[in-house]
Amino acid sequence: METEELIGRLAAGAGRPVRRLAPPSARLLFWLAVSLPWIAVVVTVMGVRPDLTARFEDPRWIVEQGAALVTAVAAALAAFCAGVPGRPRWERVVPIVPVVVWIGAVGFGCLQDWIRPGPGGVMFESDWACLPGIVFVGAAPGIAMAVMLHKGAPLAPFVSVGLGGLAAAALADFGLRLFHAQDAGLMVLVWQVGSVALLTVLSAAIGRHLVRWRHLPLH
Repeated sequence: METEELIGRLAAGAGRPVRRLAPPSARLLFWLAVSLPWIAVVVTVMGVRPDLTARFEDPRWIVEQGAALVTAVAAALAAFCAGVPGRPRWERVVPIVPVVVWIGAVGFGCLQDWIRPGPGGVMFESDWACLPGIVFVGAAPGIAMAVMLHKGAPLAPFVSVGLGGLAAAALADFGLRLFHAQDAGLMVLVWQVGSVALLTVLSAAIGRHLVRWRHLPLH
């Protein structure tokens, strides 16, 4: 292609003004404004767990839920930052802190169950409802995240989409535990945290297909 023709094509494609993305913090607030009402509707339809009031008196449950919620918020903000040119790279690793707290709290629950004698000790059984439950609760947050990340720059598609998947899955697990009465440490670690990890990896795997440069053909 001749240089003059290339310049002409680029000039023709520059006629429509580009709308600048909102700052990551504003996009985070919008994502939460879409996601939290959906979580509330799902919990209302499913019915809150009968022991929810008692759960709020359990410090371990409070820490686990708080860490899951902070993980969702931190991962979402990091995902939006990763799609903006010029942002510092350290923003992408901030979610590691709440993730470590979350896994640590669940792991401490496993230890407590392990040393507790009798029927209240370690319990493990199949709970295949966790993965589809998290997928369902996280449907709206996940779709909203995918659409919003698609509008950003594909600077680090694996990282940004993986963080977006972590945000949606962590928020979904937070909502799931408001109606799914399963608090055994090992069960939560394997079926719930494990489901979040699986969805995060799957999200990262499709990152390059979801977030990529959009351009006009040059020939």
